Amino acid sequence: MPATPYAPDLTSGSAPTSMRPTLAGLNHMISAGHYLATQAGMDILQAGGNAVDAGVAAGIALSVVQSDIVNFGGVAPILVYQASTGRVSSISGLGYWPQAARLETFLEKHGGTIPAGVLRTVIPAAPDAWITALERFGTMRFSDVAAGAIRLARDGFVMYPLMAEVLAENEKNYARWASSAAIYLPGGKPPAAGSIFRQADLAASLQYMADEERLRQGQGRLAGLAAARRAFYEGDIAAAIVKYHKEEGGLVTHDDLRTFSVDVDPALVTDFRGTQVHSCGFWCQGPSLLQMLNILEPRDLRALGHNTAPYIHLLTETIKLAFADREVHYADPRHTQVPQMALLSKAYARARLALIDPDRAGPDMPPAGRLPDARDIDLRPAGPGDMTRTDPRLDTSYVAVVDKEGNAFSATPSDGSYNIPVIPGTGICASGRGSQSWAEAGHPCAIGPGRRPRLTPNPSLAIRPGQYVMPFGTPGGDVQCQAMLQTFLNMEVFGMEVQQAVEAPRFATFSFPSSFEPHNAMPGRLMIEDLVAREVGDRLAAMGHTVKWWQDRSWRAGAMCAVRHDLASGIRYGGADPRRPAYAAGW
Repeated sequence: MPATPYAPDLTSGSAPTSMRPTLAGLNHMISAGHYLATQAGMDILQAGGNAVDAGVAAGIALSVVQSDIVNFGGVAPILVYQASTGRVSSISGLGYWPQAARLETFLEKHGGTIPAGVLRTVIPAAPDAWITALERFGTMRFSDVAAGAIRLARDGFVMYPLMAEVLAENEKNYARWASSAAIYLPGGKPPAAGSIFRQADLAASLQYMADEERLRQGQGRLAGLAAARRAFYEGDIAAAIVKYHKEEGGLVTHDDLRTFSVDVDPALVTDFRGTQVHSCGFWCQGPSLLQMLNILEPRDLRALGHNTAPYIHLLTETIKLAFADREVHYADPRHTQVPQMALLSKAYARARLALIDPDRAGPDMPPAGRLPDARDIDLRPAGPGDMTRTDPRLDTSYVAVVDKEGNAFSATPSDGSYNIPVIPGTGICASGRGSQSWAEAGHPCAIGPGRRPRLTPNPSLAIRPGQYVMPFGTPGGDVQCQAMLQTFLNMEVFGMEVQQAVEAPRFATFSFPSSFEPHNAMPGRLMIEDLVAREVGDRLAAMGHTVKWWQDRSWRAGAMCAVRHDLASGIRYGGADPRRPAYAAGW
């Protein structure tokens, strides 16, 4: 079934079809998880930077204006499309456990848990990811692209309601560490919406990296970028991280930081009815989106109808099957034999599709495929008062860019600041992404030196040759691939324009082990935004799903951003999710 031609009605006389318009530009377009980050990226585009320069600028700015959920010392998986070659590259942007990490420590001293604090630190990867993107695919210096973020940290920005809510809800968490409380509880309490929020130490850390780069200005751009990297991984910032870890019982050493580097690889890809959808590798959950599309490809989704009970049922069962494989087979490919080709094969997807009963919900957690081996999946149900799964950790943002040359950038920077301390004097948290490993012997994502956790953040990028290029993504933990799947199908199958597709009502299943410590499950749980008809939910409940409702468009359902470059007209279309403070801008 061919994709529906993309021809949105943008005439002024037509009735609005979404809360916001789909933006259209002829030169460039950016969409990011916060409007100030969008502006930081837009400034770079207007100054002549390319998609990578702008995406990095926006990504670093997100670590300032959303420092509750994105950290400069966190993670930043990236996809880059080069229009001149047609290649899509993946930059891992994910750190690994320090060399001193031992699974036995967490089993014997912490009862098989990964406690909040310095012990869940993996090597900060985002700084190297941003600089690697600039080196390989950008045109500007670190100081150029970090200038907007430095201003926002130094001079401050107006605290907005969602961040104020997150800080208030996590007041006790921030109070655990004096270095965190000093920033996020100024005057002993969380900053209120409407107040001015400044992060002087973070501004100084970014400025230090920029200054180190300028000292090498006469040696060329690449030498300057290398100096900025050394400032973080070998200079004063590294020294502060190591000192704090020594004092607080952490594991990170100078050797861990000095020897770290991200991977740059060809992106993974699958073909969905002629559209190529790209993902980062099996060290993240991104390939599960490709598996979902492979499973759904043979079905006439349009005939089922958008957000009908049969449609939601089919997608929910598909998601459960893909996440069963995620739980059993996904891991760091450098340390685990991942059956990558089998997982992404169309024949395997057809076998998985055959397991879905069109009239009845399947097992809460279906078994993973045997490729050739599998293990049982342990479902540990969340307690009745535990809303962590359906009220997920806000720990991620997103940015998509397409520039005047047609290059595209897709990145999902992340790491919250309320479950790991700020390194004193830096304004930076060293990545707490160890929370997405398992303190469990035999698990493919068990803790171990040099091993990467299984990351939830996963940017995507779709290309329909001769028709369009589209970077897209979202925050949302385990909701990410679910929201991305629905938004992509809204455009590809149902012909929605970008903003319509982003705003359309969504749903999410939680019937699988959480990617976050303590990895509990809500067996059978299906959350649906109440913009979907109540009778649809009733029918799904009769099919065996445990249906609960989100009110209106909920931030819990993700915050999709997308930029779609129509190759025939040259127009770039941008959409951003009103569920959070995401905005698009173009020219």
